Amino acid sequence: MLIFWLFAQENIVSPPKEEAVTDLVTSLIVLLLVATAVALITRRLRLPYVVGLVMAGLAITKEWLPGDIGIDPALILNLFLPILVFESALNTDISRLRSTFKPIALLAGPGLILAVGITAILLKIALNLELNPALFAGAILAITDTVSVIAAFKEVSVPSRLSTIVEGESLFNDGVALVILSVINQVYYQGRFSTVEAGQELFLSIVGGTVVGLGLGYLCLGLFRQLDDALSSLLLTVAVSLGTFQAAQLLDVSGAVAVVIAGLVVGNIGVAQEVSASTKVTLLSFWEYAGFGVNTFIFLLIGIEVNVTVLIQTLPLVILTIVIYQVGRALSVYPLLGLLRFFGRPIPLKWQHVLFLGNVKGSLSMALALSLPPDLPGRSQIVTLVFGTVLVSLVGQGLSLPWFIRRFKLSSVSKISREIESLQLSLITSKAAQEELDNLHQTGILPKAIYEELRAGYQARIANSERNLRDLYNQRHEDAGEEANEEYQKLFKIRRQLLLAEKGAINDALRRGILSEDLVHEYRQRLNQKLLQLEDD
Repeated sequence: MLIFWLFAQENIVSPPKEEAVTDLVTSLIVLLLVATAVALITRRLRLPYVVGLVMAGLAITKEWLPGDIGIDPALILNLFLPILVFESALNTDISRLRSTFKPIALLAGPGLILAVGITAILLKIALNLELNPALFAGAILAITDTVSVIAAFKEVSVPSRLSTIVEGESLFNDGVALVILSVINQVYYQGRFSTVEAGQELFLSIVGGTVVGLGLGYLCLGLFRQLDDALSSLLLTVAVSLGTFQAAQLLDVSGAVAVVIAGLVVGNIGVAQEVSASTKVTLLSFWEYAGFGVNTFIFLLIGIEVNVTVLIQTLPLVILTIVIYQVGRALSVYPLLGLLRFFGRPIPLKWQHVLFLGNVKGSLSMALALSLPPDLPGRSQIVTLVFGTVLVSLVGQGLSLPWFIRRFKLSSVSKISREIESLQLSLITSKAAQEELDNLHQTGILPKAIYEELRAGYQARIANSERNLRDLYNQRHEDAGEEANEEYQKLFKIRRQLLLAEKGAINDALRRGILSEDLVHEYRQRLNQKLLQLEDD
């Protein structure tokens, strides 16, 4: 029946429409080949992949592509944004967010509002914009793009706690920024501004998005228990990611916040506890590919959309705009994170420098610029400035950020770290050799005497490495300073992983009726307390 329907549809397609589809597919193939070439070149030149994509997009003109391809704001907001946000949330460990909750909350909450206000005021003064266009531009330029920053972190390693702060801020930054932009949009059409009403709208949109995300996320968990294959589970996650965004939009609450919460629920409970290991690998691999593919097309399209001639003409204003939003970023990062000295764990000043310099703009800013009200005064100027700042930000900050990180010496490897990695290397290689020896002996290739002699040598290496690692692991974490804490990073990841494994086993036993809730309640509380106390840096 399905084949017959497809055949009928194919035969009723008009030639112009069929030609347009063919041109579109051809353009996508060309872009995929360009992306592949960029991946090879950037790897050889040790350049950030996203920067290479943007530069390649600049070299491509729309006339070279048979299909009409460009950045569609509706497509990015309704399809690409939910995919990117859900993929990030799916791979985010809530226990890691707990240890960095305060800096993330400060940056994505009051920090974002402060940055929007400061940027809007400075844009109004410097570029002589009216208040409404300045507010729109301030909200659009307050959005950060974590892809470029994480790409720099892959090139130059940084402490994982810093990486968690960057990822966590970006995860909630988009949602809060979209809510702020929605409030500004309502103010623009209503023609009046009320601080109380704006605050209520902001609060209700975020809370409403959280409720929708929790509801659909936990509904997804119930369906996970009924499914027994990877492909059905995969389709379910796609439906939840896109459906959550649309449901939130329909209810007039934050779709981005809803997708973040749903992704956290599905990733930390559904994927972690409700599915088999093979299904988990399938899900995570698919979403990794989906996020990578979406980002590839977006950054290529950014380069294609930017008119190089117009960019050169507006370059002075673009640089001034970058300076302005960086001032807003600085006045939100340094004072707010400085407050952590009084009620939380302080953030090192070098980390604050990275958070300030890593304020890179991306595709969402361009999509929001294109979606501005058509009758907004100075709309074309804002769109041009946003496009220019995104391009210069991606290339300039994307290329310079790894250099700054090296200058800050965040990735220096100490003697302790070298010792830990050396012991891990010995364990990995020795156990791999033992497995190969077992296979050779079982197949009759290796005589028993030689097998036992070789295996004893590897067993001695394994025992020595495990003993030394145990001694390092048992050292008191509280006695170590900030710099030394970073060296015990991998060991405390192991401790967190073990606690989560215990918690998952308990939840599985409860679900299957093996244990009673009363019996394990106190033990599960102790596990939660240990997870909260762990400084998973």
